[in-house]
Amino acid sequence: MTGSFRTWWQNRGITKRRLVQLYSALLYNAHLKGFTDGEIYKGITKGVCAPGLNCYSCPGAVGACPLGALQNAIASSASRPAFYIVGTILLFGLALGRMICGWACPVGLTQELLFLVPVSKIRKSKVTRILSYLKYVILAVFVILIPAVYALSRLPFPAFCKFICPAGTLEGAIGLLANPVNQEKLGMLGLLFTRKFIILVIVITSSMFLFRPFCRFICPLGAIYGLMTRIALLGVRVDADKCINCGACVRECKMDIKHVGDHECIHCGKCIKSCPTKAISFAGKKKYNRKITLIAAVVILAGALFYFNFVYKAPGVETTETTETTETPVPEGSAPGQLFPDFELQCTDGSVFRLSEQRGKIVVINIWATWCNPCVKELPYFERLYTEKKDSVSVIAVHSDLIVDDVDEFLKDSGFTIPFSYTGVKSVTELLEDATMLPITIVLNKNGIVTYNKARSVTYEVLELLVADAIETE
Repeated sequence: MTGSFRTWWQNRGITKRRLVQLYSALLYNAHLKGFTDGEIYKGITKGVCAPGLNCYSCPGAVGACPLGALQNAIASSASRPAFYIVGTILLFGLALGRMICGWACPVGLTQELLFLVPVSKIRKSKVTRILSYLKYVILAVFVILIPAVYALSRLPFPAFCKFICPAGTLEGAIGLLANPVNQEKLGMLGLLFTRKFIILVIVITSSMFLFRPFCRFICPLGAIYGLMTRIALLGVRVDADKCINCGACVRECKMDIKHVGDHECIHCGKCIKSCPTKAISFAGKKKYNRKITLIAAVVILAGALFYFNFVYKAPGVETTETTETTETPVPEGSAPGQLFPDFELQCTDGSVFRLSEQRGKIVVINIWATWCNPCVKELPYFERLYTEKKDSVSVIAVHSDLIVDDVDEFLKDSGFTIPFSYTGVKSVTELLEDATMLPITIVLNKNGIVTYNKARSVTYEVLELLVADAIETE
C-alpha cells in the first residue's frame, strides 16, 4: 500500500523539491488575508528580503524582493551606502547560489507548473544558450545602470520593476486590482501597465512551451546568484574521479548548462538520477532527522500563517471614535463626506502642522514617497498650488511610513516650500481607509470635511478642480 501510494505521488511530480517550492511560496506569502482584504502587509518583516523573486506589493507578501530592494538601494546610493541589501544578496548567493532558483523561488515554481500543460515543447539549443546571457545584460542595464544614473539626480528609479518584471505585474498590480475593494485604482492604469501586461502574457505563454524561460533569459536575480554559484556552499557537485564524461546529465537538464553546477544550473538534482556512475551528489549534505525537520518546518509555517492572518493588525483597522458634540455631528473618518480627524505633524523645517488650525482653508494632503516615481513627478503641482493659492489653501506633503532613503537629502536641493513631514506619519496614514498604493491625494473643505480621497496621480488642473469642488461643498 505504501509503495503504490509513493508511486502515485512520484508519477505526479510531487517530489521533495516540489514540496519545498510550495512551502517557500506559501511562507513568502503567508499574509493570506491580504488577498481578501485587498491590502498589502506593511509590518516589520517587510524590511527583510526573501531569497527568491517575490513582489513586495503582492497582497500576501510578508518580505521584500531582493531585486526591488537592490534597485532602490542603488537609487539611494548618492546619500546612503547600500550595505544591507548587498550584504543580504551576497549571503544568499554564497550560501545557496542558484539553488534558490531551483528550490525557493515562487516565480520558478509557477513556470514549472505552466510547463506541465500538455503542448509541444521547444528543446534547448544553441539559440537558447545564447539567449541565456540576455539576463546579464538586463542586470547591468535595468538593475544597476539606470537606477545609478537616476541616483545622481536623487530620483528613485527601479527600472526593472517599472518596465519589465512580470512578477510585479501578476502579484502586485493584478493581485491588488483583482480585488473589488481596489476597483477605483483601475483609473491609475496606463500605457506602462499595458506594456508590462503584454510581457506577462508572453512569459506565461512561453512557459508552456519552454522550460522556465523567465529564469533562463530574463531574471536578473538568477544572474546575480549565477555569478556566485561556483563558490556557493550548497548545490550539486560532480566527483571527477567517478565521472566518465558521458554527457547524460547535460542531456537530462532542461536548463542551458554546459556542465553540472555552472552559472545556468539551478541545482534541482534531476541529473543525480541520470548519472550512471553516481558521480553527482549534493554538496554539504549531512544526515538529519527527517521527522524533526518536518515538524520544525510545519511549526514555522503554521506560526507564520497564524501571526500574519490573526495576530497582526494593519494600521488603520481600528475604528476611530466619533466626536459626540453638538458642534460636529458629522462622523469622523477619511471617506468623502466624513470629518477628517485632527492630527499634528512635525515638519522638516521645524514648524508644526495642526489640522485644527487650518479651519477656514481648503486643506490638501499629499501622501507620497521618494521611491514612488509618480509621486515625485506630481510634487511640482502641489508646490504650484501652495504658492499660488497660499491664502485660501493649505498643503501638507506626508511621506509614506516606508522610508528607504534620506528624505531630508532628497528635499535639500529640491526648492520646494511645501510643508513636508515624515515624523509621526502614522498619525495620518492610520486614519486612511486605503493606503496601500501611492500617490494619495486627500482634499478637505473649510470645515474639515473630506471631499476627495483617492490613490491616483494628479495634475495641476485636476488639483484646481478638486479645490473648486471643495469650495462648493461648504
